[in-house]
Amino acid sequence: MRASRQTTFYTGDVNKSATKTPAVTALFWILKLLTTGMGEAASDWLVKRLGTYPAVALGFVVFAIVLVAQLRAPRYHTALYWTTVSMVAVFGTMIADAAHVGLGVPYQVSTLVGLVAVVVVMAAWRWREGTVSLSSVTTGRPEYFYWATVIATFALGTAAGDWTARTLGLRYAGSTFLFLGLFALPALWFAFRRSFGVATFWFAYVITRPLGASVADYLGVSPKRGGLGLGLGGVSVAWAALIAVLIAVAHRLESR
Repeated sequence: MRASRQTTFYTGDVNKSATKTPAVTALFWILKLLTTGMGEAASDWLVKRLGTYPAVALGFVVFAIVLVAQLRAPRYHTALYWTTVSMVAVFGTMIADAAHVGLGVPYQVSTLVGLVAVVVVMAAWRWREGTVSLSSVTTGRPEYFYWATVIATFALGTAAGDWTARTLGLRYAGSTFLFLGLFALPALWFAFRRSFGVATFWFAYVITRPLGASVADYLGVSPKRGGLGLGLGGVSVAWAALIAVLIAVAHRLESR
């Protein structure tokens, strides 16, 4: 069980071990992409509806509640885990956007800062625990390192997505194709070489953030901004409903 979880990129056994992360299956990647996109759309929608400060305060409270619940849980729980990931996406987007809009930090700078944060956190995790594999994430310090890494990857991915779409002028459609290609690279590598499973996993994990966000923005924002104009609120609700359905499916599969 543990060996397959460490080396598998797109497919894997259902998680029945003591770890507090799900098995890396196709459903895992689908949920990861959907939560990132939902987080992007929901964050922008809440800020517009409530205002920046109320939205950020609300996002922080809900994020803190679910993260504490996740850390206190004695074992992996499907709904709690993916709710925590979703709130990392929502609140993380708010903070990343606030750094640019409120503080005027250029996207290329926040992208570099996010990259440094990911490298530092993962290096510290690797040094203290000897591995950064998901199969090593149990309660206590390994889980703290894991969620710190997740938060750092969201910060990096958010900044990178905005950088390509806005600063580099690719807009949301162009960014979607760019990050889709980058996401495919580790999958192809692992499919043919069956090596560096942990490294390819984390590379793909980082890319899911700008990929999912670019798709959500393309669907939700107005044609004037390069999107289809379906509405950020509508995209948020639709993707949240789909996430809920897939969480139920994942729970059923993982309970077998």
